[in-house]
Amino acid sequence: MINEFTNAQRAEVITQALPYIKQYNGKIVVVKYGGNAMQSDELKEQVMQDVVLLWLIGVKVVLVHGGGPEINEVMEKYGKEPQFVDGLRVTDKETIDIVQMVLSGKVNKTLVNLLESKGGKAMGISGMDGRLIEAEVKDERLGFVGNITGINPQPILDLLEKGYIPVISTIGCDKEGNAYNINGDTAAAHIAGAIGASRLIMMTDIAGILKDKNDPKTLIPEITVSQAHSLYRDGVISDGMIPKVGCCIEAIYNGVEKVIIMDGRVPHSILMEILTDEGAGTMVVGDSDEHKKHG
Repeated sequence: MINEFTNAQRAEVITQALPYIKQYNGKIVVVKYGGNAMQSDELKEQVMQDVVLLWLIGVKVVLVHGGGPEINEVMEKYGKEPQFVDGLRVTDKETIDIVQMVLSGKVNKTLVNLLESKGGKAMGISGMDGRLIEAEVKDERLGFVGNITGINPQPILDLLEKGYIPVISTIGCDKEGNAYNINGDTAAAHIAGAIGASRLIMMTDIAGILKDKNDPKTLIPEITVSQAHSLYRDGVISDGMIPKVGCCIEAIYNGVEKVIIMDGRVPHSILMEILTDEGAGTMVVGDSDEHKKHG
């Protein structure tokens, strides 16, 4: 498609992005990456390319990732069947070892390697490094699933200061050294607030918040926290979108200016969100914020 553009058209596209490049230069943007966008090698390559592009134009990108399907795959190889309670993975001692191995090992280092191969400078860490994510038992029924009790932002800020793209796997720990599996969306919301991010981008497998969940054309481009609560009551926000929007609201309360839920399956959706008027997905903002455009 890009090959069909004339040089003048390409130059025009770059010129139109200039105000956004200026706006986000030096700002921190947290990207929560997971779901279907991680399963397609082609999409994974594009997402990493977009992250490196933002980094090259001066955006301080922090990548927080999950890896549920990869965990399931390895559990099956070990003869363990994944079990869930209220949508959360039951994590016994053997399972938390697998989760730690897959997230902080294979998935984390694969993403770091991809970013480096695209020309970026990345460093992979887990929530256990520098006690970045402190946690406690969330529910005894779930085993080693953690509830976040604190975030130490310093390891991330140090990496950003040195010019790295931090790539964070969401494994937390307590003062006794026990490891915990932490929900990726929840971790991203807490991390974004703790490091003073101006924007949190939540990549998922639907277009955003829809008035009719079966019709992508009913996408709601922007909502306030109060409107989100109304949509909860009306049943518009339901099922798996409930905890995701809850994390968006938590991030806003923690000081993040804008949170976006977007479809990670759409090529270059991150660039569309950051560098265009229209943006991508649904933007969640605080009640006092008024925006004339999605940007």
